[in-house]
Amino acid sequence: MEDTADTLPPSKTQRKQEMDALQAIGAELIALNDHQLASIPLPESLRDAVSEARRLRTFEAQRRQLQYIGKLMRYVDPAPIRHQLDGWRSVSAEHTARLHRMEHWRDRLLNEPAALAEFIDTYPSTNIQQLRLLIRNTAYERTNGKPPKNFRALFQLIRELVQAQEAPIPEVDPANHNPTESSENIPNAAANASLAPRSKR
Repeated sequence: MEDTADTLPPSKTQRKQEMDALQAIGAELIALNDHQLASIPLPESLRDAVSEARRLRTFEAQRRQLQYIGKLMRYVDPAPIRHQLDGWRSVSAEHTARLHRMEHWRDRLLNEPAALAEFIDTYPSTNIQQLRLLIRNTAYERTNGKPPKNFRALFQLIRELVQAQEAPIPEVDPANHNPTESSENIPNAAANASLAPRSKR
């Protein structure tokens, strides 16, 4: 008996799954920023539909437009688009993971005395005097309700050391990725390690 599985038309469930997958790609295209969207080769009709969706504000209008984008997606090869989106997502995840690791180091250095030796062992190029100074000044800021100048400078120092030792992550301008610390315009940490008044013993 001849196997006709490959010749049968897709079922209603399969068609819905395919349409949902195309609409999911469309939703990611809508979420991109202008630079990212411009870097992906798209048919003019699809690009216009995505741009229109980004201007809409009501849920129902956005839902209808996304369905329209899904229909347009049936006429393009989604693989290159998905590949580009996956690449941005991967790099964004790496940036986020590294950011969280830096923040974790800062929290440990401020709250765990033993973390200092561990950090120096992990990053041997550390300027130990500068690091100790920033930790002490940050503690002073916290205790006295001062602006977090040294708190930010401590993160900057950690970031410089981590980035100098670890493999660089490719630059990316991910949509909806707003790291709280790495996006700050923070001067070099050494310039911020100003000596806070010493507490009296």
